[in-house]
Amino acid sequence: MFISSAFAQTAPAAAAGGDMQSTLMNMLPILVMFGVLYLVMIRPQMKKQKEHKTMIESIVKGDEVVTAGGFLGRVSKLGEAFISVELATGVEVQMQRSAVVQVLPKGTMK
Repeated sequence: MFISSAFAQTAPAAAAGGDMQSTLMNMLPILVMFGVLYLVMIRPQMKKQKEHKTMIESIVKGDEVVTAGGFLGRVSKLGEAFISVELATGVEVQMQRSAVVQVLPKGTMK
């Protein structure tokens, strides 16, 4: 009704001629988009996760850290999964190692 019968009859015959090449050309934009997505989003995120993991593993007693909650403190005790952070004199909290966002240079806290 909407498509003329002559056009509908020639469409499959035209596609059969360059089937493999046309399929590759149709897939090319999708493959390029996945490549750009990997380079722009996935790869930098993986690099950032790796850096964070090495930073957390290298924490030692006495390091000055910033937590995910925004607290600034000094590491007083270390465990395998948890650390104790002294926020002020006599105020000590226990938290997961992954809650540490940044290790500050020595002497930042006074």
